[in-house]
Amino acid sequence: MSANHAVIVAVVTMRKEQILSGGAPIFIVQTTDELQETAMTLEKIMDASTHEVNPSTLILVAH
Repeated sequence: MSANHAVIVAVVTMRKEQILSGGAPIFIVQTTDELQETAMTLEKIMDASTHEVNPSTLILVAH
């Protein structure tokens, strides 16, 4: 049996002040519409799934 794991491939956020350095690219947006649009575009490009961390931050995860 193989071990399955998920990898965060990107972060989309409206909270610039809460960013810490990390391994995934971070996309900073201004509005909730831009948050959703950016995440949806990246989701298609990266063949990933979007998950809401909180109302102002989404992560894209490759499974």
